[in-house]
Amino acid sequence: MALLLHLRTVSGLRGKADRIAKAAFRGLSFYTRVLENCEDEAKFDETFRWPVASNIDGNEILEIQVFNYSKVFTNRLIGTFRMVLQKVVEEGQVEVTDTLIDDNNSAIQTSISIEIRYQALDGTVGTWNDKEFLETPSVHSDGDGRYPLETDSLLSGHQQGSDISPGKSNQQSTERSFRRMEEDEMYYHSEDELLGEGDTLSQGSLNTRAGKGVFSAMKLGKARPSKDDHRRQDEPAVLEAEDLDRKALRQGGGLEPDTISLASVTAVTTNVSNKRSKPDIKMEPSAGRPMDYQVSITIIEARQLVGLNMDPVVCVEVGEEKKYTSMKESTNCPYYNEYFVFDFHVSPDVMFDKIIKLSVIHSKNLLRSGTLVGSFKMDVGTVYTQPEHQFYHKWAILSDPEDLTAGLKGYLKCDIAVVGKGDNIKTPHKANETDEDDIEGNLLLPDGVPPERQWARFYIKIYRAEGLPRMNTSIMANVKKALIGENKDLVDPYVQVVFAGQKGKTSVQKSSYEPLWNEQIVFTEMFPPLCKRIKIQIRDSDKVNDVAIGTHFIDLRKISNEGDKGFLPTFGPAWVNMYGSTRNYTLMDEHQELNEGLGEGVSFRARLLMSLAVEILDTSNPEINSSTEVQVEQATSIADNCTGKMEEFFLFGAFLEATMIDRKIGDKPINFEVTIGNYGNQIDGMTKPIRRRKKEGGDGDEEESELLHNSSEDEGDEDGELVSVSSSPPMKPLVTDRNYFHLPYFEKKPCIYIKSWWQDQRRRLYNANIMDKIADKLEEGLNDVQEMIKTEKPHPERRLRGVLEELSSGCLRFVTLADKDQHHSSRTRLDRERLKSCMRELENMGQQAATLRSQVKKNTMKDKLKLVQNFLQKLRFLADEPQHTIPDIFIWMMSNNKRIAYARIPSKDILYSIVDEEMGKDCAKVKTIFLKLPGKRGFGPAGWTVQAKMEMYLWLGLNKQRKDFLGGLPCGFEEKKTARGQNLPSFPPISLLYTKKQVFQLRAHMYQARSLFAADSSGLSDPFARVFFISQSQCTEVLNETLCPTWDQLLVFDNVELYGEAHEMRDDPPIIVIEIYDQDTVGKADFMGRTFAKPVVKMSDEQYCPPRFPPQLEYYQIYRGNSTAGDLLAAFELLQIGPGGKSDLPPIDGPMDIDRGPILPVPLGIRPVLSKYRVEILFWGLRDLKRVNLAQVDRPRVDIECAGRGVQSALIQNYKKNPNFSTLVKWFEVDLPENELLHPPLNIRVVDCRAFGRYTLVGSHAVSSLRKFIYRPPDKKAQHWNMTAKHLNGYLAMANGAHRSRLTGEIVVNMEPEVPIKKMETMVKLEASEEEKEKKKKKKKGGGGEEVEEEEPDESMLDWWSKYFASIETMKEQLRQQEAAAAEAEEKEEMEIAEENKLDSSMKGSKGLVRNKEKSKIPKDDKKKKQQPAPELPEKKNKQKIEELKVFNKELETEFDNFEDWLHTFNLLRGKIGDNDDNATEEERIVGRFKGSICVYKVPLPDDIAKEAGYEPSFGMFQGIPTNDPINVLVRVYIVRATDLHPADINGKADPYIAIKLGKTDIKDKENYISKQLNPVFGKSFDIEATFPMESMLTVAVYDWDLVGTDDLIGETKIDLENRYYSKHRATCGVSQTYSIHGYNTWRDPMKPSQILSKLCKEGKVDGPHFGPGGRVKVANRVFTGPTEIEDENGQKKQTDEHLALAVLRHWEDIPRAGCKLVPEHVETRPLLNPDKPGIEQGRLEMWVDMFPMDMPAPGPAIDISPRKPKKYELRVIVWNTDEVILEDDDYFTGEKSSDIFVRGWLKGQQEDKQDTDVHYHSLTGEGNFNWRYIFPFDYLMAEEKIVISKKESMFSWDETEYKIPARLTLQVWDADHFSADDFLGAIELDLNRFPRGAKTSKQCSLEMVTNEADLPMISIFKQKRVKGWWPFVARDENDELEITGKVEAELHLLTAEEAEKSPAGLARNEPDPLEKPNRPDTSFIWFLNPLKSIKYLICTRYKWLIIKIVLALLLLFMVALFLYSMPGYMVKKLLGA
Repeated sequence: MALLLHLRTVSGLRGKADRIAKAAFRGLSFYTRVLENCEDEAKFDETFRWPVASNIDGNEILEIQVFNYSKVFTNRLIGTFRMVLQKVVEEGQVEVTDTLIDDNNSAIQTSISIEIRYQALDGTVGTWNDKEFLETPSVHSDGDGRYPLETDSLLSGHQQGSDISPGKSNQQSTERSFRRMEEDEMYYHSEDELLGEGDTLSQGSLNTRAGKGVFSAMKLGKARPSKDDHRRQDEPAVLEAEDLDRKALRQGGGLEPDTISLASVTAVTTNVSNKRSKPDIKMEPSAGRPMDYQVSITIIEARQLVGLNMDPVVCVEVGEEKKYTSMKESTNCPYYNEYFVFDFHVSPDVMFDKIIKLSVIHSKNLLRSGTLVGSFKMDVGTVYTQPEHQFYHKWAILSDPEDLTAGLKGYLKCDIAVVGKGDNIKTPHKANETDEDDIEGNLLLPDGVPPERQWARFYIKIYRAEGLPRMNTSIMANVKKALIGENKDLVDPYVQVVFAGQKGKTSVQKSSYEPLWNEQIVFTEMFPPLCKRIKIQIRDSDKVNDVAIGTHFIDLRKISNEGDKGFLPTFGPAWVNMYGSTRNYTLMDEHQELNEGLGEGVSFRARLLMSLAVEILDTSNPEINSSTEVQVEQATSIADNCTGKMEEFFLFGAFLEATMIDRKIGDKPINFEVTIGNYGNQIDGMTKPIRRRKKEGGDGDEEESELLHNSSEDEGDEDGELVSVSSSPPMKPLVTDRNYFHLPYFEKKPCIYIKSWWQDQRRRLYNANIMDKIADKLEEGLNDVQEMIKTEKPHPERRLRGVLEELSSGCLRFVTLADKDQHHSSRTRLDRERLKSCMRELENMGQQAATLRSQVKKNTMKDKLKLVQNFLQKLRFLADEPQHTIPDIFIWMMSNNKRIAYARIPSKDILYSIVDEEMGKDCAKVKTIFLKLPGKRGFGPAGWTVQAKMEMYLWLGLNKQRKDFLGGLPCGFEEKKTARGQNLPSFPPISLLYTKKQVFQLRAHMYQARSLFAADSSGLSDPFARVFFISQSQCTEVLNETLCPTWDQLLVFDNVELYGEAHEMRDDPPIIVIEIYDQDTVGKADFMGRTFAKPVVKMSDEQYCPPRFPPQLEYYQIYRGNSTAGDLLAAFELLQIGPGGKSDLPPIDGPMDIDRGPILPVPLGIRPVLSKYRVEILFWGLRDLKRVNLAQVDRPRVDIECAGRGVQSALIQNYKKNPNFSTLVKWFEVDLPENELLHPPLNIRVVDCRAFGRYTLVGSHAVSSLRKFIYRPPDKKAQHWNMTAKHLNGYLAMANGAHRSRLTGEIVVNMEPEVPIKKMETMVKLEASEEEKEKKKKKKKGGGGEEVEEEEPDESMLDWWSKYFASIETMKEQLRQQEAAAAEAEEKEEMEIAEENKLDSSMKGSKGLVRNKEKSKIPKDDKKKKQQPAPELPEKKNKQKIEELKVFNKELETEFDNFEDWLHTFNLLRGKIGDNDDNATEEERIVGRFKGSICVYKVPLPDDIAKEAGYEPSFGMFQGIPTNDPINVLVRVYIVRATDLHPADINGKADPYIAIKLGKTDIKDKENYISKQLNPVFGKSFDIEATFPMESMLTVAVYDWDLVGTDDLIGETKIDLENRYYSKHRATCGVSQTYSIHGYNTWRDPMKPSQILSKLCKEGKVDGPHFGPGGRVKVANRVFTGPTEIEDENGQKKQTDEHLALAVLRHWEDIPRAGCKLVPEHVETRPLLNPDKPGIEQGRLEMWVDMFPMDMPAPGPAIDISPRKPKKYELRVIVWNTDEVILEDDDYFTGEKSSDIFVRGWLKGQQEDKQDTDVHYHSLTGEGNFNWRYIFPFDYLMAEEKIVISKKESMFSWDETEYKIPARLTLQVWDADHFSADDFLGAIELDLNRFPRGAKTSKQCSLEMVTNEADLPMISIFKQKRVKGWWPFVARDENDELEITGKVEAELHLLTAEEAEKSPAGLARNEPDPLEKPNRPDTSFIWFLNPLKSIKYLICTRYKWLIIKIVLALLLLFMVALFLYSMPGYMVKKLLGA
């Protein structure tokens, strides 16, 4: 369904001009090419095609506009033609000739002639019907298909009055969403293009609102097409079209040029039009190459470990390596602070899949392995993708993999960092960690992962595989076959899945090439998992060793989406293609690694049908199986057709050229084989015949059970007998030149075609293609923008706006196209979810791009560019389709049947679709392909040489769409078919015979190359370039000894024959390959790099005239492997030789260069225009020269060369004695191009003059850009010219290149009005400090007037460390504020933009308003800046009472531009010695340094400079430079501390000490090594006397002390003191913030501030300083104010100017001309590096250096920064009572509950000194009385809030190790048992710095005090000194809940050691100060000591009444018994009367 327009001619034009026409329909416009210099008739003769997605309605309008094209201004509209398409819709084809109308809608005499055709759809919407497709007439014309559609605006439009055609339901949804979008867009207005002259709208086109931009009215809601892709971008003429001129703008709309969008600027990457694709430049495969990695893990502490009284150890496991921490006894929250480092040398893929596993193990010792408490795992890749490649101070959640229901097992705090070579990790600055650990807020999880991770089951179902290679490698197999004659499949495959460190395997299917498994492998893992990839591998089971057949990785990020509308990982059922080594079998496969998934596979191996699903477990469910072992179960099989309907695909390829075939291959016949899957494979594509099943009585759908196709047996088919031809006929190669062959594919081009059957899942690839195309366009646009920024072309921001515009329309277009995707049965869940999420993402991205576009301004450009880069990454990520369909295509070059080199082409790139955007980017195009060596052979230099350069045409599509497959070939050929297919039109040809050929002459203007690779040992090269075009090659001459050759040579290639139509050549010339080599006297030339270019083409009927000719020189980036290796400046033109022969070509003018022999120079119009420049060189000295050929350098000299001219320095007579030059400044004159971008580099070479006039090269340096050294004289018209000229003095030396001198011209001199602001600001700052002092005094007097807030630090207590820690706090605070400010700024900007948009719509074109707005904005901003310091003050008043210094968290050099303000350092590099030097880093090649500077300026210079007072002609531009005579200096080095040192001993620690080397001085501070510490505090200063320049490189190293053997270097840092010393930033001694003459902040410099100030003023020729009354000082034209009094030690006030002078120094950068920032008092942080591990930081060192010249007064003594000694304290803890302790024991006799309670206590880290109370036996109520005192002496560092412990680590340790641990007191309650182990009942841990206040009574003491710490008031024992109260004991119950297990009443009393001595107290209840005995009930006596008592107690207390009752009863009974006993006797007596 399409609308076709053939634009024939426009006639009746006036005048002579360049014409261009634009045709627009439904908001999508196409441009014609520009017709240059045409008069009354313009013959465009171009065809445009609009594919449409909905029926065209009769009221829609086609609009054609004809313009006069202008390169500079806007195009001028000649007239417009509009046509209602009613007739077209009815008749389908119309021819029209009609007149145009002008802006006023009146007809003009110009007429236009067009033809329109329309193919309608019968009411269906959005679905393409194959049959209909076959009937589409193909339009082979220049314009067809050239313009990929950009907008989604081809839905039926809302052009005026169009009624919407009733579509099918699925269209309505699109319409709906689209309409919604329109409503949003209606108000959207962009300021992009403005109405230029003659560009006004014609009435009918749209109802514009007043003053709206033309193109911006969104075509009534239609997204606007970008302008640049609809033109051919290699015609510079068209591209300049938008380069809007300021003038045109001002007339046209008066908007700031900043707001214009320039959608097309000359594309730097000249875009190829329709018939060719872009080649890839980078060659070497980077994947699979091993690199250095270091994983460093610090285990800090664990908390809340589940379990009772445990002895935890942490095991750290990375990959296979394990390391353990030490064991901490009986604690649930152990503190380790141990550091582990793992070093690896593997390829990135392997590295990032390694699993980091942290597990906590309970009571592990030598004999037993301990029990696992919990573990945590994550892969290395996750860490590497974090910002800075690290997690810092994060809490890992431990869980028990054996028990899913258990919940969390504790937290482990750690740092994890992964560093590759060249990554430097910025450690966040470590200060005392006072911020209370918020565990939940700092979990060790990447952003976006929820903290409550759940357990999930990952079900990976493996169904079946096919296409396995014949693994008949074993000799036994052949023997077996010979003996038994059985021919079984010789492979026993199984599938192994590896995920999160666990492996699962399916069963082995014996002897099967088509194994069926139908099994599922179940992993149980936390979700979301912290492992990125699942590795799936088909392996061949073998008795000896299993080998991998193929490997595939599934990236979980690509198959899930974590957003709120996201989805769990899901995959398939889908086929997965596996690639690996080639399929010809040898016993030892050298490419076996490829099968393991390392590196790019070079051949198809097999495909596997699998699926993946994830189920989140409900752990509360009791039936759940809680094991996490991998399980393998049977799975149900799936229907054959669920992965898509089998379709027959057709692949066609034509070889148009095969050149640059490496000569090493030999001259045996060469052929090419193309395979897709196993189709076309000559080795094992033939073992099985095809099995085809017809469905019974079905519709004849072919189903394929088999993919191993026979490529050569006949297949009956609709096409007659179509047999696949998969390889080209072998041919003998012909010689091109010394290095390369080519194949004689001249007029006859061989073809291949292959039929294959695959499931039809093209939709997946189509969607990926649309996104890829958007991404390609975006990438190209971004490259343009960057190139524009680099080459400083005007208005890169407009181009960026254009790019964003394209992006947003592209995204919306995707949404439309993807939406019409029908729902076929074979779509998997992942297909549906991905489509939804891609549509969401792209819609979102489109909107963001549209908003960003309006925010792009000149100043926001850089940030926005970064954001757009993120879009690009996201697009690329989305476009990568995880579910494979058609396998990639492999092209192999075979020589003599050996496989030599290959190329791999993704099938989606050549997949055909009828919708333009969906088509693969290389489908039906000629693509240049470079073949590369397979596997490891391609690493390194071998991979750089091209194996072959192919021009190939490829087409892949459904067989039934095959009709059009030759459409994109260059025209003018006849098809040669096999005998069978002779008269079948759709039968593919086996070769093409070109009948048309064009003859051309190629002119390569090779001007120069720069920054080439140094290929010789001299550090230079002898480069020549070799240019290849088609099958010819030519070389430039060799230029010796240079890295920047200016060949200035024209190479002419005559009689270049190109096949095809002439007009196609013009747009699509083949590419030119340029290779650069280094000529060696012996042996073959070395390869130095390669680049590609496209020539500008002139046909014989075109004029050789501007704008296209002569071509401009352009820079081409040279690549060597994957790294860049310089640039080539050249131009290429391809001129057609017409019928008149060469005489018609433009003459090659210009004389032969007689000196150079028969070499043609580059002609005049092309070579750059030159002017005379003078180059002045400042020669200062040479440093650190290494030996050359084992001899010392003794008499060096520097040679400077630029563009063939140069100068030599004076000879240094004795390098040892004085390495500085005697003559400082020399100059030479040279002709350089006017265009600075074309300036050649300047070469610095150092040679050593040996005896007998021999010279040896020491090293060289190329200054690639002279720009920063060019001096531009300031504007003469500047009023104060003399002021600016002065600026040249001082240490000026062209002041950082142009940058400062430009300022000078603009500085306003009468700055007086601004003074008040300045004054206030400075006043505020300085007086604030005064106020603070006042406040301090008041506070001291007033005492506790206010609440006791951090009590006042006493002056005497403060030391340098107080200052240091305060500064670190400030630094952290500043970082936080910066982040907050950045966020705020962004919000503000968005607000402003919204405001602006409102404003804009109200006031277009009113210039004045715009101006005022700008103006009013500026002061506002200024005010903001001025106010910023103020708000901080109130905070500081109550917080900061300590002076601060500046802590730089990097080297001082980076902050001050390497101190190269006038003295630059150039590294001298040596050349390459061996072949392995290619990967030597720059560091390793440095052989010394040259110090000096350069100044380049056009001659003559205005003479005003020379007239300046004190001008020294011999110094030229380098005025006021100090002498370079030797100078003696006292260097004072302060070393504060080191952090994160790399462990050097086996125990994971180091014993560091400092070593300092400066010249001959070598200090090793070995005695003071710090035992077993990775974060040692050194706190030392060293004084060294040195003589510059001989001793100017200071090396500070940290060594590891070893008892035996030599000490190891941990890392070192080097500081160039000389540059610091001479810098005008004054880095000799930092300027403090305040001036004081006593105390901890004493002024360190021997010169007072006022002396420094007057010196600076004198040197800078600045007027001043003038001190005035009232605390004012005037310098130049600035006035500063400040305090004028100072206190001495005795508190006496004195008058002084020092504060004022210091105020000026601290604002020295504000002083006009001479000002620059002075180095403040500081501490710098320098990374420590170890030469053995280049690029990987080994720790950091905090330090600073002061330097004092010896000829000045001596400085005072060094500041004392020795580490604070810990203060000795004694903590007395009295345990009074316990209550409610749970009862553990049962009584033997009575079964009663009781407990024998005792309390144990210790200070963390001193478990050995634990103390127990006595036992309170047999407590029946849980009450215990103790009155027991513990005494804990400890050493405490107040500043860091840590206890310091020194103890030996083990009995074998040589000396004690110092540990710093948080001060925490642990109290535990136990139940004592006599025979078994005591039972632990509960514990509490109190952090002595902040713990909850104890409860007043036992009742008030609750669990809250532990669980809810945040809300309770906290106290510190160090402030309170004495605390008494009740605290709860807690433990975890069975359900892991905390519960109270008792309460303790205790008293804590803290005393300093002195106080403790004065009032001693005894342990337990002993003297002195004894405690009274506890009042315990007697039961607690032990019954066997005092049995009676026990019995008494047992019986009496409880059974008293019972006993009484029993006794009474017994008595009664006794009485009765007696009565009964005696009764008869008495009775008898009585009776008998006796």
